Amino acid sequence: MAGYTPMMEQYLSVKATAKDALLFFRLGDFYEMFFEDAITASRELEITLTGRGAGQEERIPMCGVPHHAAEGYIARLIDKGYKVAVCEQVEDPASTKGVVKREIVRIVTPGTVMDSKMLGDASNNFIVGAAQQGGRVGIAACDLTTGELYVTSFAESREAVKNIMNVYRPAEAVGDEASIAAINADLNPTSRAVLTTVREEADLTRLVSQFPDEPWSAHEAVRQQAVSRLVAYLDETQKRSLAHLRSVKAYDSEAYMSLDAFTRRNLELTETVRDRSRKGSLLSLLDRTRTAMGARLLKRWIDQPLLNRDEAERRLDAVEALNKDWIKRKELRDELGEVYDLERLAGRIAYGTANARDLNALKNSLRRIPSIQELCQSLNASPLSALADRMDACADIADAIEKAISDEPPVTLKDGGIIRQGYDKKLDELREASQNGKQWIAELERMEREATGIKSLKIGFNKVFGYYLEVTRANLVNLPEGRYERKQTLANAERYVTPELKEKEALILEAEDRMFDLEYESFIALRDSIAGQMARLQRLAESVAALDVLQAFAEASAERRYTRPNWTEGDGYDLIIEDGRHPVVESVNENGVFIANETSLTASGGSILLITGPNMAGKSTYMRQVAMITIMAQIGCFVPARRAILPFVDRIFTRIGAADDLVGGQSTFMVEMKDIQVMTEQATSKSLIIIDELGRGTSTDEGMAIAQSVIEYVHDHIGCKALVSTHFHELAHLENSLPGLRNGCMAVKESADGVTFLRKLVPGAADSSYGIYCAQLAGLPETIVSRAYTLLSDHGSIESIAARNSVTVKETAATLTETDETAARLGKPAEHSPGIVQLSMFAEATAPSKPAKPNANDKLLEKLRKLDVMRMTPMQALEWLNDARNQLAESGDH
Repeated sequence: MAGYTPMMEQYLSVKATAKDALLFFRLGDFYEMFFEDAITASRELEITLTGRGAGQEERIPMCGVPHHAAEGYIARLIDKGYKVAVCEQVEDPASTKGVVKREIVRIVTPGTVMDSKMLGDASNNFIVGAAQQGGRVGIAACDLTTGELYVTSFAESREAVKNIMNVYRPAEAVGDEASIAAINADLNPTSRAVLTTVREEADLTRLVSQFPDEPWSAHEAVRQQAVSRLVAYLDETQKRSLAHLRSVKAYDSEAYMSLDAFTRRNLELTETVRDRSRKGSLLSLLDRTRTAMGARLLKRWIDQPLLNRDEAERRLDAVEALNKDWIKRKELRDELGEVYDLERLAGRIAYGTANARDLNALKNSLRRIPSIQELCQSLNASPLSALADRMDACADIADAIEKAISDEPPVTLKDGGIIRQGYDKKLDELREASQNGKQWIAELERMEREATGIKSLKIGFNKVFGYYLEVTRANLVNLPEGRYERKQTLANAERYVTPELKEKEALILEAEDRMFDLEYESFIALRDSIAGQMARLQRLAESVAALDVLQAFAEASAERRYTRPNWTEGDGYDLIIEDGRHPVVESVNENGVFIANETSLTASGGSILLITGPNMAGKSTYMRQVAMITIMAQIGCFVPARRAILPFVDRIFTRIGAADDLVGGQSTFMVEMKDIQVMTEQATSKSLIIIDELGRGTSTDEGMAIAQSVIEYVHDHIGCKALVSTHFHELAHLENSLPGLRNGCMAVKESADGVTFLRKLVPGAADSSYGIYCAQLAGLPETIVSRAYTLLSDHGSIESIAARNSVTVKETAATLTETDETAARLGKPAEHSPGIVQLSMFAEATAPSKPAKPNANDKLLEKLRKLDVMRMTPMQALEWLNDARNQLAESGDH
């Protein structure tokens, strides 16, 4: 560092301790950045890059931001994935000779952000610590803003790591090389988590010091290591007390339903597939919470459905009690709406960043707790009474804040006006001295005006010159000589002091300085005393958050007409849903009628449902709703069904929608096969498998073969509940060979006007997917649609229809005497079906000729031949006859 100025040498020595962070170096009223940090910051923050001399011949790059606006700039850098080291002056420049001492007081990283403005109120900001040992993985997850710390462990597995990362979605992860490599491999491709390698081993002394009440000897070694690494990293970066981290919530990952990333995405539990928006997800639908901590807890419950029946029943009991009493639920919602974010208020208090307004927010929230407890007790539900009993209203904390803090304190802590009158006798005396001194100055101003005859004379104050008398130049001749000492010259006035004014100024300023210091000291003492009660506040926050989620479930259930689910008794594993509905689709379909459907997956009636039917008929929605009803029940919410008898599902696997993995070099079909591989490897007899359009993405023969073999494997080897949809109608024969499989199809109504998808699941197999008709609905050019019908008739329909109906090609061909017969059967008017047309890259010169219109009797006769009367309900049969009669009447044939 030879040749640099002392200040720059200090900068370089500090920077050497934070090489992986951008250093905000405090110089006066600015944070300055130099060298590469300045170049990076100027680019990312779009601020001017300048330079300054530093003792070298060449100027070094430099940029800076005002200290009062630094938080906004830091937030932007953190959002871009950078770390920021904040270096402050730790000595008073007024009393220091030479270079003021500076130290890094905090390193801000994506996982350690404390500023609530940088975080959404309804979202956690987790940082995870990871460890691997003896084939086991330990994961500790902490939200520094709320003081939550969870730890779990599981057998080493890529899928398990991926699933736990999807629960917490960390902003940052720390661990050894192997742990970080595993996390990096399994993070969501859209994740922007910052990964940091540390080599910290388990330090029991540190753990016992940080968590004195935790039985560490009972914790698995890999869990100790994960927590130890995380706490060590937080100590290193935050450089202050972590008093709000006092308890560790350990759990087994097997205690919750396992949901992989594809299932979370496909079911749109917390965000939509299309734009990753919260709106349109199950979370958005159920979020009737009134507090920020309740909203965060709701997301965690959805991410981790229960496998404990007793706990699920307790939640459902509470929801039922709240659901029945609208008046008390409304009163409870009103009370909860006045409760601030207790978790983050407690976190700021423990962290030392809470101001006086935060303490008042805490006080006002605590004052609501007794009313909340009373309402819970009055509902006569044991889970709610238990919640109320666990709530500590912390009346002593609220009283202490009430006694000390003024009603409307300023935001800053060193400008006075924080402490209430009467709280501190010495402070009151200083205030009186300051007030009396100001009154004396006002009286002096009046007396000086009378003595000099200068009406415009005034006494003012600034921080540089203190108190002064200001006289305009026009009135200087009226100023007597002797007593007035010139202090400052302005363009149109002169400023003076007098011996009396100087003496009184010293008394006033001394009183104000001491008063501000005493106020600050009193506030810090109160804040520290509340920080000592952190465990009580955090337990209260947990209870209030749980109550908030339960009332949100009750509110949504009452609004949407949901019912309480029941559980399969004994060892049975039946899944029965009557009039089930998709909660989200139903909610956005307010002006229409959602068609409810039945589901029966039982040991005796078939545990696998093979669903065929047209595109756009509702197969995917139906399968998703079964999974979502299962999840809603296992988080403790009522479900969108008239009646539901459900088992506890340990895992849900979904394969819905087409998606490739370009980065991983995998096609759509390969992605599907990878998903199927995970299902076959991890599914148990208590799982639920959902596969939409199994076998697509490859040739028809190979796709059909794979689809059948997968279905047989699920049936014979896994034995779990499964919903499988396919366009391979030929697979309907599996109902004859697999006793646990039943066919189902989405009903379609054909009439003279076209095809109507009824959205209703009925027993049996479909004989058409109506793909060309859907293409027509999508608006494809008429030439393409007509050509497709012709090709279907000429090249594909004879063999495929023969296979579906188990007749010879010759017999099938006899039924298709006209090329438009297939088009008519598929609901397309015959007169729009042209003959064979060569598609051209250019505009058609002439329109193709239209074949003769087939006889209506012939069309109806063909439909009648193919009608499966045994699988029609009486109402469907009547509707078909009515349509046939109308069709004959319109055609004029008798």
